[in-house]
Amino acid sequence: MRLLANGRVVSKTRIPAHGQVLRVELRAVGDVEEDTSPASLEEDCRDGCCGLIKRPGDLYEVLAFHLDRVLGLNRSLPAMARRFTSHLLPYSYTDGSLRPIIWWAPDLRHLEDANNDQNSCALRWLQYQEMLRPHRSTLAAGDGPCSSIPRGEWSRLALFDFLLQVHDRLDRYCCGFQPDPSEPCVEERLHEKCRNPGELVLVHILVRKSSPSRLVFIDNAGRPQHPEEKLNFRLLQGIDSFPAAAVATLRSGRLQSLLLESLRVDQELWESQGGAKGLRPLLQTIDRRARILLRYIQEHNLTVFEDSRR
Repeated sequence: MRLLANGRVVSKTRIPAHGQVLRVELRAVGDVEEDTSPASLEEDCRDGCCGLIKRPGDLYEVLAFHLDRVLGLNRSLPAMARRFTSHLLPYSYTDGSLRPIIWWAPDLRHLEDANNDQNSCALRWLQYQEMLRPHRSTLAAGDGPCSSIPRGEWSRLALFDFLLQVHDRLDRYCCGFQPDPSEPCVEERLHEKCRNPGELVLVHILVRKSSPSRLVFIDNAGRPQHPEEKLNFRLLQGIDSFPAAAVATLRSGRLQSLLLESLRVDQELWESQGGAKGLRPLLQTIDRRARILLRYIQEHNLTVFEDSRR
């Protein structure tokens, strides 16, 4: 987090098919100058010294990282808010606007398919629902896509995505609510596919090569303004238990204060939002969603499981 917040930008590269995202190599303040050739950049990124600078509109990803920390899920990549001044960056990145920078995980596993490289494994909605069935056969489970990912990981993902209303992973088609005509899922005619569940696929299902049984949550900006009457409960479909530690935090009544305590570490974000007073409406939204989730768990007689704390 210190490297993301204060590291000096020494080189940059574009990410193919992601026009408004830059990958930058960072040096800790005081480090000596070293080779910044493309080959060196790749080597330093493999050593964990790179970050992704995203759009100002993606600042919610920083809150998502802190929510992940507070709930003890530990599946999101570190994220900080920052204003950039480096002459190496395009002007639009140095105009004083606050942007999120996300740690570049060097060993994310991507499919070799150029049309599906935002996944570690190709998984359809119906396959996903079958994986969640408590009494599926072990043989069938071991043969399927994403078979290395245990059911508890999907529970963590569903809880996290519901609180943030991240639809892109589990419901990029907006099948779980009635989208506005301006929604990308409508404009790209994805919503029409909800009539045929067999066509629906999951995206941004990623793991690290070093830990193939543990999901990595990326692109977590979610929807802070998503109306309460349109909450997407499809994100919870098939999930029959949730991590006990995360649920205990939601029940404690301390979610907002814990988030404030965590967010205070990011001084740029804290000051830009007006401190605790400015952040309060956003945290109240998360807290209301948490209470709705707890009610859902109670009404459906769902259980909790002890977290391995990995």
